[in-house]
Amino acid sequence: MVTRIDLHCHSTASDGTLTPAELVCAGAAAGLDVMAITDHDTTGGWAPAAAARPDGLRLVRGAELSCRWRGPGMEWPIALHLLAYLFDPGEPLLAADLARLRLDREQRAEKIVDRLRGDGVPITWDEVRGYAAGGSVGRPHIAQALIRAGLVHTTNEAFASRWLGARYFVPKADLDVFGAVRAVRAAGGVPVFAHPRATVRGRVVPDQLIADLADAGLFGLEADHEDHSPEERAHVRALANDLGLVVTGSSDFHGTHKTVALGEFTTDPAAFEKIASAATGVPVLG
Repeated sequence: MVTRIDLHCHSTASDGTLTPAELVCAGAAAGLDVMAITDHDTTGGWAPAAAARPDGLRLVRGAELSCRWRGPGMEWPIALHLLAYLFDPGEPLLAADLARLRLDREQRAEKIVDRLRGDGVPITWDEVRGYAAGGSVGRPHIAQALIRAGLVHTTNEAFASRWLGARYFVPKADLDVFGAVRAVRAAGGVPVFAHPRATVRGRVVPDQLIADLADAGLFGLEADHEDHSPEERAHVRALANDLGLVVTGSSDFHGTHKTVALGEFTTDPAAFEKIASAATGVPVLG
């Protein structure tokens, strides 16, 4: 029997539209055998996802960490995301990093709402926080308010330069990527670079940085992702092979915030078993 594994999924604990409980049930309904909950900079969805996990679905608890890298002579750092799997959420260093990132995300979102309201946009902070449903507030929740106000039709439109992409953009705090890799490892977790060649998202880091991260403890690269072209997927696979890293594939599911479906991209079972075997923080459930 073919095992279907999706290692990058978001819930309302960050910027998805399904609650953690709804997410794991949707994963089982989509025919997944293994899925990961990887909300941005938070483990807030772990407990409700675990409590609602259907029989037969194995659950990987993780997070997607907001990171940055600034190379020599670069005026602005490059933003990148690190998927952290099966780490101990009580490890002090990583727990403090996550708490700082969550506080910054909320303060950033409130600043954006204040700017929008200053220009007469009819949204409120209470409304935006309500869309987060008690989870980590982010720009997709502001996008929901803009959609409700009839100013945009989709989340992608809200993220365009006229709105949240430039005019009302506010920088956010990120972790130094080398420090993040070390913190995840110290917490018994397994770090995987999310969508490392997604040029549709903006600037990407050079291959030499990924080689340096591999030396620092990076475990894998996410190759199969909707934001990678076929050529970019092939490049990531070849780089992972050269560096001895595992290759993953994932939907990066966000519910109705994106059109990608659960299980649209998947991870090979052998790669998953290597990730599970390398982790010492928390076990795979199920």
